[in-house]
Amino acid sequence: MTKSFQKLGIRTELVQQLQELGINTPTPIQTEAIPYIQAGHDIIGEAQTGTGKTLAFILPMLERINVNTPEVQGLILTPTRELAIQITSELKKLASVVGARVLAAYGGQDVERQLRKLEGAIHIVVATPGRLLDHLRRGSIHFGKLKMLVLDEADQMLHMGFLPEVQNIMEQTPLRRQTLLFSATMPLQVRQLAQAYMQKPEEVKIPTQQITLTEITQMAIQVTDRSKFKDLCNLIEQQHPYLAVVFCRTKRRASKLNQELQEQGLASDELHGDLSQAKREQVMKKFREAKLQILVATDMAARGLDIEGVTHVFNYDIPADAEYYIHRIGRTGRAGNTGVAITFVTAHDRGALEAIERGIKMTLPKWELSEYGLRRISGTGLAADKGSRKRDLRAESTRAGRSAGTGEYGGGAKRRDTQRGQSSPERGSAGRSGRTSSSGREDSRGGRSGGQGGRDAGGRTSRGGRLDSGRQGRRGSDGRNSGQGGRPGSGRQNQPGNKRGSGRR
Repeated sequence: MTKSFQKLGIRTELVQQLQELGINTPTPIQTEAIPYIQAGHDIIGEAQTGTGKTLAFILPMLERINVNTPEVQGLILTPTRELAIQITSELKKLASVVGARVLAAYGGQDVERQLRKLEGAIHIVVATPGRLLDHLRRGSIHFGKLKMLVLDEADQMLHMGFLPEVQNIMEQTPLRRQTLLFSATMPLQVRQLAQAYMQKPEEVKIPTQQITLTEITQMAIQVTDRSKFKDLCNLIEQQHPYLAVVFCRTKRRASKLNQELQEQGLASDELHGDLSQAKREQVMKKFREAKLQILVATDMAARGLDIEGVTHVFNYDIPADAEYYIHRIGRTGRAGNTGVAITFVTAHDRGALEAIERGIKMTLPKWELSEYGLRRISGTGLAADKGSRKRDLRAESTRAGRSAGTGEYGGGAKRRDTQRGQSSPERGSAGRSGRTSSSGREDSRGGRSGGQGGRDAGGRTSRGGRLDSGRQGRRGSDGRNSGQGGRPGSGRQNQPGNKRGSGRR
């Protein structure tokens, strides 16, 4: 039976604040880790990102802070600036309840401003290793009264080469501190660090498959290097993501892909290490506010970022290993929500895909893009005849991507139209099902008869009756509406006598 936060020993004021934030029930990592932390034990917590690790250490830390003394009593180390900003934001939502003051210290920020803040009472510091060492050398931070040290995303911290810095910092903290180490994976280096600096830690492990299998629809799509960009654009059009993260292997590739997406009229931006801190914060703010639909990122964005509303992750370049795969797809399907993770696989990527599948202990369903949309190329379930096969594939695509026939992700298509300078409300988010969309726009119906409708009403076939353009015949002199026989598509109404569709068959 799931415990409540109060039964875990969290004070009433914090529980009420959590409820106001829409958080009512502890996640498994919170349920298992918080009692150990409350009892004063060191903890090694292993759980995938998106399982609620942040609250698992924030809540007990706030319980222990003595706000009547000005010293730093809690320290949270993170590998990236973005994660430091995110944790600080979560802390500040709760710290005011107990009267605790929080400071974020990371590179790219005005160090003098941080120094001025440190002259006052600061109870909790959230920091990246490099900037924290800078403060320690300056003597602007002192850990003589430190009660609790948290290493968040410890595996990534060591992967990024921060082991000497982390060791240096830990050696400048009191021996009688409580140490909490949280990580999505537990490589040998992390275990060696725990053995050297922790006192008989309790281990809490939440199985990866608990999230990977149940919350995220995972798909591997067969592509070629030449078709990859076109396939991505087609999938964005078909799947109608509300917010999507597209992962690339390098900074240069992410920048080039973002430029190409913007040229297609999509509301996208890039996130990688070559950007200034101000630019990175600006991009993340726009993405959180859904002013961007697509974030093109390198793996620096794969760790710990919790963006509400990410419905899709696209692995444009296949991840280096299973560990990176888990962290990438963990940007969606967070906190009990569902999501879709699509990995592009070329002929050269098959070995890497097999290694990922061994690492996550499952085989990803294989699909390809056909003239009818997504087509399963492994497993069963394809209908025998052509007509029923089209219906089956459309239904599969709708279920996997929450197609716009439900109206759930209509905002994505609307933002794209706005970006192009078009009038968006009529377009809405209807998918390829030919139903009436949530925005009230009626799709054209009837498949092949659209071109014929053009001949009957307008006297000539629009574009020769081509199906892929979705254009229907013009309104004839007798006033009949040629759109009566249009194809299934995401048509939008233009002038009173015209209807157009934008989908491809």
